Amino acid sequence: MAIPNFIYKGNRVLLKELTKTDFKLRYQGSVLGYLWALLRPLMMFAILYVVFGKLLRFGGDIPHFPVYLLAGTTLWAFFTECTNQGIQAIVTRGDLIRKVCFPKYIVVVSATLTAVINLLINMVVVTIFALLDGIEPSWTWLLAPLVLFEFYCLTLGISFLLGAINVKYRDITAIWDVLTQALFYAVPIIYPITMITATSEIAAKVILLNPIAQVIQDFRYLVITPETITTWSYVGEGTPILKFIPIIITIILLIWGFWYFRKKSKRFAEEI
Repeated sequence: MAIPNFIYKGNRVLLKELTKTDFKLRYQGSVLGYLWALLRPLMMFAILYVVFGKLLRFGGDIPHFPVYLLAGTTLWAFFTECTNQGIQAIVTRGDLIRKVCFPKYIVVVSATLTAVINLLINMVVVTIFALLDGIEPSWTWLLAPLVLFEFYCLTLGISFLLGAINVKYRDITAIWDVLTQALFYAVPIIYPITMITATSEIAAKVILLNPIAQVIQDFRYLVITPETITTWSYVGEGTPILKFIPIIITIILLIWGFWYFRKKSKRFAEEI
């Protein structure tokens, strides 16, 4: 029993050290350093709010729309950062993988945990904005971590799957960049889902079956306003099982991604 415990402790220490190193290296050499963890999503939010909130008048019917938009952009920033870092993790850590024998999944997990740290920092900012905008804390806030955990499971599954493929086919990174740009407009981040429901109920339901949309809308519902349309409230009338499709997709991606990653990890050292 001592050997498994030792191995487990060693893996845990390695995960901790890799996560710390990834977080430090990401901002090494920059003037503002760790402040970029806050500034990037805030700058993105500011630009989108001016263009879509002020100029195009999006979100006029949404209570606390600035916080509503900030929450969406923050979660999207986490999704893109987490998947991008996770997909490139094995290739980036090629030297370590060739020299040391350890479970390769630790490299991907450590890369994604760096994004989790940034997300937690930004969640503090979202909370402050929410309080300043007059949103009163409620018991539903306690459920928000569960939604964020689901989101992390989704990004981790994608990172395992595409990260393993990226070892042999480096085009995956470029393809994923294009796909995330398309996904950004396919998810109600800059526009409220009410704009879609007003024109096509079917299109709105398809959008809400996307796990990313489900998480973002659930988070907005729990933290910002109960008037938010969610997958649970809008999809599955007459067929309740449809409501669970986003969670089913997340579970499938996580299990499939981890299985495929472990299967291919035996040849990582040769292919990098």
